[in-house]
Amino acid sequence: MAGLAEHENLFKRRCKWVNGPLIVGAGPSGLAVAACLKEHGVPFVILERSSCIASLWQNRTYDRLKLHLPKQFCQLPKLPFPDDFPEYPSKNQFIDYLESYARHFQLNPQFDETVLSAKYDSTCGMWRVRTAVGRRQAVGRKAEAEYICQWLVVATGENADCVIPEMEGLEKFGGWAIHSSDYRSGEAYRGKQVLVVGCGNSGMEVAFDLCHHNAFPTMVVRDSVHVLPRETLGRSTFELAVSLMKWLPLKMVDRVLLALSWMTLGNIEKLGIKRPSQGPLELKNTQGKTPVLDIGALSKIKSGEIKVVPGIKRFLHGKAELVDHTIIDVDSVILATGYRSNVHSWLQGTDFFNKDGFPRHPFPNGWKGSSGLYAVGFTRRGLSGASLDAVKIAEDIGRVWKEETRQAKHIIACHRRCTSQN
Repeated sequence: MAGLAEHENLFKRRCKWVNGPLIVGAGPSGLAVAACLKEHGVPFVILERSSCIASLWQNRTYDRLKLHLPKQFCQLPKLPFPDDFPEYPSKNQFIDYLESYARHFQLNPQFDETVLSAKYDSTCGMWRVRTAVGRRQAVGRKAEAEYICQWLVVATGENADCVIPEMEGLEKFGGWAIHSSDYRSGEAYRGKQVLVVGCGNSGMEVAFDLCHHNAFPTMVVRDSVHVLPRETLGRSTFELAVSLMKWLPLKMVDRVLLALSWMTLGNIEKLGIKRPSQGPLELKNTQGKTPVLDIGALSKIKSGEIKVVPGIKRFLHGKAELVDHTIIDVDSVILATGYRSNVHSWLQGTDFFNKDGFPRHPFPNGWKGSSGLYAVGFTRRGLSGASLDAVKIAEDIGRVWKEETRQAKHIIACHRRCTSQN
């Protein structure tokens, strides 16, 4: 009976042939590879589970967010940022750029279509991608479709789903507890004692924003983290690192960055923030942990406006007990605990990705798998890494596409000559 039901479901699905690659995800990475494919004359289909492009930026980011790196390191292939944009574009400016990018290249994703599964069918030598059509929040059974394609481009990225850790007693806390993806501004937290769990870029900036809205943030620093000034010696710290990497080995560049950081920010370990033993660039390359680029949070920590505490042991009603057994009053909790890849929830039958949902082969060799499988936006190197991979993917598919098109045209021409002679 189970087999019969599956066959019935198969017949109910709309089956669609994709003349070109199928791209899963309409974030910056998906848009970048689509634009590059367009330049090579390769048709494609983009599927997006949300109702807009770049849904992470549009729906899951705080209002004061700006790009952490200068715009030249964040622009997508084939179209730079407008000249009048500032060095660090705001969230809304970046969204405007992405929307103009999609219009410029006439990229038209199919929105509200969630990929349920994707698997390579060795019998026909094609990918079979099953989707649910309709808004994710909609009640009731959604229509299903199945796409058949020669190439599958995974562009769901490193930040597809929120990470919400298990925390003892959180269900009994009684206050407002959200993930940072649901945080917009500190306006709703005026006069509140807010516990920010996490000390990455999001945690630091949320705590900083809370200060500007007269809230009282306490930041939980459980792990060691590198904090660097966003700018050093009058230029972007990232830009400086890129320049130094052309002449010095990575570990030497790390030493330079840490020395400059010490000169600019002082000894942050006195503030309760321990630095890792590995340097910031080495740690980024080996573990994907991004250093914090300080935009003012450290000065708030030094002044006492942001308190720093160690890890949480458990939550109580309206309070939190720390690992040092201190109990603090808490009105609200914001979990700045990051995101993760969701590839394993839908991509089947391949070992191209590791257990964390990243390509097993690190950058720059993680963009191409077997049987027409590609990945973009998993480099741990931000938008610049995604752009580099997008160019490679489009060139690789473009070569095969042109050869297959040439052969097809030759066969059609031969067929026409033969039929005309008859």
